[in-house]
Amino acid sequence: MKHILAALAVLMLAAPADAAEMRPFARGSWQTLMQANAGKPTVVHFWGLTCAPCLTELPHWARLAQERADMRLVMIAADPTPGDIKDLSATLDRAKLNKVESWAFADAFSERLRFEVDPKWRGEMPRTMLIARNGSVTVMTGVADLKAVRAWLDREAK
Repeated sequence: MKHILAALAVLMLAAPADAAEMRPFARGSWQTLMQANAGKPTVVHFWGLTCAPCLTELPHWARLAQERADMRLVMIAADPTPGDIKDLSATLDRAKLNKVESWAFADAFSERLRFEVDPKWRGEMPRTMLIARNGSVTVMTGVADLKAVRAWLDREAK
């Protein structure tokens, strides 16, 4: 029975979701996300309701997403304790990020999820990962330098 439930969970995670729908980020989600975006420059931004700098910068991400239609942006709510999906979605709505692909940590053991993303990540947020077309990753810890993100997007567009 566990195997059947696990298989169903993987299928649900792999199925395309409406960009406005927040998806549960559980074991295996990072691999799913990476496979879905393989070969495509992708910006993955980790944020949380319990992170004041994260909340402050959300509108800046929304402006960048509006300015750069070529940016593939993925938002992942990574609070240490899974947040209420309604609260997370409402926060993204207020920031005008409701059309961006979004996920939320769905495991109370957040260390396991962070480890899948990056074994060196200790939970500091905000955290941004710029994943290049060739798979190389640049990590920005703290409030992202959006000027550097723009420059990275320009380089990846060539």
